[in-house]
Amino acid sequence: MLQDLFKRAEGPIVEGSSSLYDNSAFDAAQLSMLAIASAMIWIMIPGLGFLYSGLARRKSALSMLWVCFMGSMVGVFQWYFWGYSLAFSATASNNFIGDLHYFGFKKINHFVEGATYPTVVYALFQMQFLMVTLAIVAGATTAERGRFLPGMVFLFLWATVVYCPVVYWVWNPNGWAAKWGVLDYAGGGPVEILSGCSGFVYSAFLGRRRDSGLFNYRAHNISFIMLGLTLLYVGWLFFNGMSCLAVSVKVPYAMMNTHLTGAFGAMTWGILDWRMEKKWSTVALCSGCISGLVAATPASGCIPLWASVVLGVVAGAVCNFATGFKYLVHVDDSLDVLAEHGVAGIVGLLFNALFGDKYVIGLDGITEHAGGWLNHNYKQLYIQFAYIIACIAYSSGVTAVLCFAINKIPGLHLRITPQAEENGVDEDQIGEFAYDYVEVRRDFLAWSDPQQENEGKVSPQQATSTHEVEANHASEQYPEVMDAAEETSGTTSTSVREKRE
Repeated sequence: MLQDLFKRAEGPIVEGSSSLYDNSAFDAAQLSMLAIASAMIWIMIPGLGFLYSGLARRKSALSMLWVCFMGSMVGVFQWYFWGYSLAFSATASNNFIGDLHYFGFKKINHFVEGATYPTVVYALFQMQFLMVTLAIVAGATTAERGRFLPGMVFLFLWATVVYCPVVYWVWNPNGWAAKWGVLDYAGGGPVEILSGCSGFVYSAFLGRRRDSGLFNYRAHNISFIMLGLTLLYVGWLFFNGMSCLAVSVKVPYAMMNTHLTGAFGAMTWGILDWRMEKKWSTVALCSGCISGLVAATPASGCIPLWASVVLGVVAGAVCNFATGFKYLVHVDDSLDVLAEHGVAGIVGLLFNALFGDKYVIGLDGITEHAGGWLNHNYKQLYIQFAYIIACIAYSSGVTAVLCFAINKIPGLHLRITPQAEENGVDEDQIGEFAYDYVEVRRDFLAWSDPQQENEGKVSPQQATSTHEVEANHASEQYPEVMDAAEETSGTTSTSVREKRE
């Protein structure tokens, strides 16, 4: 587990007398794999951006890409400033959060006696986890109705007071969850439960989207969703595979577990959705695959391969039905972060209690653990359950406090205006669009012959009549384009509506 590798890096700091850094003490293969994995995990950020962009409506498509990228950049700053220190400092005297030993990445290049890899590569690797987590939450902070600035302020504070403490709990050897023996291989708590619960609470504070255009709502670009899943899948293999931090058989084993849960999650969700409409939905396939990959995050390095098949089926089914929870509580969780991240993370953590195997856990040659029920370690269930409850309660409570406080600060209100929402977040917050015809279609009724207008041959009344004729003609010839324009702008000429009806 991560905390066992971290223990090996503890020891007295040795100051080098030469200006040439001595790399001979490090394992070259381990150092290289961690650096490569860090680069490959980053690809999950544009993956999330394209996934969320495809799920949104056209008028807010670019905003989802923007917040995922910028949210991850906020994570880089926070991790450099004090995030890494709060999560992984070895000098803190409590079980809850670290100190500022590594504040501003100071001492991060010092050689630590007994370490097989430098501290800087570990900080780089762990930074990717924060960046991906913030990208997940960032989608919920916008979700077609949220403002960018308060969202980014929230992400920095959230990373500081929510993410870093929970990482310290479970992956720092001084954390209470690590001392209890919680099995969380690659982030079922810090990455998945935290992002799912916090995103859901933020959505509750934002309120529901305006009903205009939602009665026939559907994802605007299925190809983007598939592209996003593809990028996520590639990054996830490194995300889970290298979380053991060791060049060992556990790397391909965790990757294989990830494949199995993702595949069976996709098939299960797809079949469940097929029963309703007798259609093989691409969105359902992607949603099921993501739920399986999320469930594999805490479990892929702890359970045997056959258990991953069961996990994929259970995660796909449970998360599919969990999407209905938002309707029961009337929270507009438009990206289903609670169902696909929070619930799937919980399922994966519980499977560690039931199917955790000490043989699989020890495949890295370092980690020793009693396993779960497969090894007759029955107390692991209440340990996992207590950890899950702590993650849910802490992340939800602190997120609610942050949202309430930020929303009260002048200039940091969370939500855009109703008119801005009607126009789209792209126009209101960015002034740019994912599709160039969006802006053109908004001005469709203002089009006229520039030459005639300059010569004064067209009166405003005549121009309006001319535009209605043009609009009617376009509506008849290109109904799909006009549907897109209506969805994007929320406005259409009355005469056009009447003629089409």
